[in-house]
Amino acid sequence: MTERFAWLPRTLLATGTLAIVLLALPGCSYNRFTSGEEAIKGAWGEVQNQLMRRNDLIPNLVETVKGVAGQEQEVFGRIAESRAKLAGARTPEETIAAANEQSSALARLLAIVENYPQLRSSESFNRLMDELSGTENRIAVARMRYNERILEYNTLRRRFPSNVTAAVFGFKEYPYYEAPADAQQAPKVDFQRK
Repeated sequence: MTERFAWLPRTLLATGTLAIVLLALPGCSYNRFTSGEEAIKGAWGEVQNQLMRRNDLIPNLVETVKGVAGQEQEVFGRIAESRAKLAGARTPEETIAAANEQSSALARLLAIVENYPQLRSSESFNRLMDELSGTENRIAVARMRYNERILEYNTLRRRFPSNVTAAVFGFKEYPYYEAPADAQQAPKVDFQRK
């Protein structure tokens, strides 16, 4: 009878080893997912920080431009609306949409500035433009770092066997921060006074 069940200890050992390996795999992936999510949150925090910096600079820039180009009310209204939307955004998707709208409104404002040479010669305007330019560079770097974290996380989420862990524990896909479609076109500058 013992010869008949001689294979049993080896089978139990193999089954036990397989069970331990299968239980350990999701644990490793789970920890990588939680680390990835924290990296995404940190990178997103830096994006928001830089967007808020830009949002704080805009009123000063607008007031400086208003002093010279007061008739451009439509653009000022769009900038104010975009600032309010950015301040009220609750999700990354809403923040990205509001920031893209704000970028578009700023591009229109900068196109208007081209029509007013006396504005470009203003020291306070030039200082504000330098600060805005630096902030735009910081935003670009923060967006790039955020998208790098998203790439790492979303790639892990799609690979086997970590895709099983993602499905079991509900790790969702995160959105990339993409530039708006109109950012691919240069703003139109018109030197004709109307």
